[in-house]
Amino acid sequence: MAARSARWLWLTFGVVAADRATKYGVEQYTSQGYRRTLIPHFADLVHSVNAGIAFGLFSESDFKWISFLLVCASTVIILLLIWLLAAGLAGGTESQAGIALIAGGAAGNLLDRLLHGGVTDFLELYAGNFRWPAFNVADSAITIGAVLIILELLSGEKDASRAHA
Repeated sequence: MAARSARWLWLTFGVVAADRATKYGVEQYTSQGYRRTLIPHFADLVHSVNAGIAFGLFSESDFKWISFLLVCASTVIILLLIWLLAAGLAGGTESQAGIALIAGGAAGNLLDRLLHGGVTDFLELYAGNFRWPAFNVADSAITIGAVLIILELLSGEKDASRAHA
């Protein structure tokens, strides 16, 4: 079981590589504050740096300990997720893939935080007056990973209820 779960670590490394490559491209070829429409009325390529957590929370904070806390918490979470995969304790296929995606996304954003003091975001989606905060490959991997875990949990509950019927 552990060897089958550990195979998902390649997905973790793939997410980190894809995340770093896309962020590198944005960092090298655009300046902070850059904005270009990709799909009119839907998607813009942007270049922003988020020193806080999700959706820019705490990004304007003057507290230096926030950055240190984010680095420490991210490190602990990544190590825990990798241990779950390596030990074969990550659940079924959807959860294993989800945990690998979350670990890769968290590691990608952690690497950014260590290299630049904040996370580079580059894609912004919007419809009408609604704008989703800018995000990156790592953020997408974390979101997809969470959805996969939730789907497995929901399907497991259905299967368990059928078994008791």
